[in-house]
Amino acid sequence: MSPVHGDHSGQNGNVRSLETTVATLFEFGEDSDVMRLLDRPRQVNVERKRSFDERSISELSNIGSPCRRSCFLGSPRPSSYYESHPMVADAWETLRRSVVHFRGQPVGTLAAVDHSVEELNYDQVFVRDFVPSALAFLMNREDEIVKNFLLKTLRLQSWEKIVDQFKLGEGVMPASFKVLHDPVRNFETITADFGESAIGRVAPVDSGFWWIILLRAYTKSTGDTSLSEMPECQNGIRLILSLCLSEGFDTFPTLLCADGCCMIDRRMGVYGYPIEIQALFFMALRCALLLLKQDNVGKEFVKRITDRLHALSYHMRSYFWLDLKQLNDIYRYKTEEYSHTAVNKFNVMPDSLPDWVFDFMPSRGGYFIGNVSPARMDFRWFCLGNCVAILSSLATPEQSSAIMDLIESRWEELVGEMPLKICYPAIESHEWKIVTGCDPKNIRWSYHNGGSWPVLLWLLTAACIKTGRPQIARRAIELAESRLSKDSWPEYYDGKLGRYMGKQARKFQTWSIAGYLVAKMMLEDPSHLGMISLEEDKQMKPLVKRSASWSS
Repeated sequence: MSPVHGDHSGQNGNVRSLETTVATLFEFGEDSDVMRLLDRPRQVNVERKRSFDERSISELSNIGSPCRRSCFLGSPRPSSYYESHPMVADAWETLRRSVVHFRGQPVGTLAAVDHSVEELNYDQVFVRDFVPSALAFLMNREDEIVKNFLLKTLRLQSWEKIVDQFKLGEGVMPASFKVLHDPVRNFETITADFGESAIGRVAPVDSGFWWIILLRAYTKSTGDTSLSEMPECQNGIRLILSLCLSEGFDTFPTLLCADGCCMIDRRMGVYGYPIEIQALFFMALRCALLLLKQDNVGKEFVKRITDRLHALSYHMRSYFWLDLKQLNDIYRYKTEEYSHTAVNKFNVMPDSLPDWVFDFMPSRGGYFIGNVSPARMDFRWFCLGNCVAILSSLATPEQSSAIMDLIESRWEELVGEMPLKICYPAIESHEWKIVTGCDPKNIRWSYHNGGSWPVLLWLLTAACIKTGRPQIARRAIELAESRLSKDSWPEYYDGKLGRYMGKQARKFQTWSIAGYLVAKMMLEDPSHLGMISLEEDKQMKPLVKRSASWSS
C-alpha cells in the first residue's frame, strides 16, 4: 500500500442532521446513539486561595458578570460584549475562517491561515493543534465540529499505516490530515500523515493521548456519553493504550520515545523519556479509566491502566521532581553504586549538572525536569509537561503549588514580555550544534529552542485556576493582549524575553488564537476547567518515599 493515505467521497454541500453527520463521517455502518444531556457543573469561586481539587466541582458557585450564564449555556453573546471586547471578536472571526469542511460538515481547523508565505503543512488539520480550537468551540456550545473531528480521526486510525515498507501499530493516530477539493469532479479526498511526511519521519506519540483527552473533554462538556460508548470509540481507546501498555524490556513505567514525537517535532534532545509525553500519557490513562466500559474487555484494560498509573505516578514524583533539596542531593551524589540500596539509581554524574540550574532554582518552588534516563538528566524546564502534570494531578497539590511558585519567581525567564517559554533555557554554541544538528530554525531563543508560544497561555491559565492562582493567568493574558492581535496572531516569538515576532513564525496561527480564547473564557467562567482537569485520585497518593539513603 502506498504511504500516501486517502479517503474519497463525493462533495455534498448540504447541511445534514447530526445523526447523518456521524454516519457519514464514521463510515462504520453504525447509527449514532441518542444524545443524553446531563446537568452542567456550576461555576467555581476561584478567588479563594484553595486549589480546584480542594474545592472540587461539587462546590461550584456562580460568580462574575451577568452575561456569563447566558453566554455559555447555549444562547449567543450579546453584540455589546464583542463591542467591548474587540480582540475577542477578532479572535473568533479569525478562528472561524480556519474551519475545514468535509462533505459539508466541519471537521477541524487549519494550523494557520497565512497566505503570505508557502503553506507547507500549515494547511492541514493537526490533532494536537486542534485541541485548543476544540475547547474554544465546546466552551461556546458549538459541539458539532468537535464530535465530527473525533469521529473522522478515529476513522483514520483504522487505516493501514506503512512507512518505507514498515507497518506502524494499529492504534497510531495521525499527526494531521488534509481535505483536498476537486471542483471539476465534484469530489473530495482526505489524506493523512502518520509520520511519513513529518520532519525526521517520526510518528506522533502525543496524537493518541490528545484524542483520548479531547474525547473526555467532549463528554464532560456536553453530557453526551453516547459517543464514547460507541464500540468503535471503545476499540479506538484500547488500540491506543495497547501501544503503550505492552510488555517489553522496559524497567521504567515511562514511555521511551524518539526526538520529534510531540509538540517539539524537531531534533531538540528530548529523546528518551520526555516530560511532555509522560504527563500526557498519565492524563490519557486517567481519562481512559473514566471512558472505558466495565465489560469483560474493559475490565482487563482497567486493571492494566490502574497498575501503570500507580507505578508511573511514583516514578515521576520521585525521580523527575526537582526542588532545592533534591538539587542539593544530586550535587552530592556518589557514582558507580550497585544493588537496590543505591542512592544514585540512574548513575547520574554530578559534574553534568548545568551551571544555570543553581541560579534558576528558587528557595521556594520546583518542577518536573525534562527527562530522566540512565546517566542522563535533562534539567530544562518544559512548560507543557508541567502544566499537564498539574491538570492531570500527576503533580501532588504540594508539587503543583511549587510549580506555580517557580513561575512567579522566574517570571522574566519563563514569561518575559510574551507568554510563554516552551522550554528554558535555550541551548546554544557547541551544544546547539550537537543537540539540534545545527538546525537553523531552532537557533537560541527561537521556535522550540526557548521560543515563546502564545498557545501555551490556555494551559497556564488552566493550571493557575486549578491551583487557586488566577492572578498569574490574568497577568499573562494582559501581556498577550498588548500584542497578539496587533501582530496578526503569530505562531511564536523570539528572544530571551519573547520581544520579537518569530523569524519564521506564521501569522494567523490558529492555536495561538484558540489558546487565547480558551484562556479568556476559562478565566471568565472557571467551571470550564472541569472538562480539562482531573481531581486527585486519593488511592494514588501514597507518600513519595525513597530509600532511607536518599537523605543521607
